[in-house]
Amino acid sequence: MSPRNKEGSGSRCATKRKSVDQDPHPADLESSEDEYRKKRDRNNQAVKKSRVKSRLRTQETLQRVQELKSENDMLEEKIKLLSKELGFLKDLFLAHAGAAHGINLQEVDLDALLQDNTSTLLQIFDKPTSSTKDNRCS
Repeated sequence: MSPRNKEGSGSRCATKRKSVDQDPHPADLESSEDEYRKKRDRNNQAVKKSRVKSRLRTQETLQRVQELKSENDMLEEKIKLLSKELGFLKDLFLAHAGAAHGINLQEVDLDALLQDNTSTLLQIFDKPTSSTKDNRCS
């Protein structure tokens, strides 16, 4: 065996493999490029669709925020109006009750009476009588 044969045979095989691995058939190259292009086009369409959807969602959110702000402003105005009405009715009640019945309303805690205390209201209005107690159990 001569060193020349070893080099020659080894380099030819390596060269052959490289040429086979690196040079695919032109038909395979075109089909892989077509597949790549199709994938890119599908991806581009998906990205566009996603961005449009995102923009739409953002616009809907901003619109909802505006609606809620408007509703909040309206409710705050309603609270102011109702507070004024409550104050007027308190004054009217105090004037009428004090004059008509001779009651000293300075001693009555109106704020405590007007508080939204559900348990107190239930105790006052939901006292079971013998007939309602019988109806509840059945």
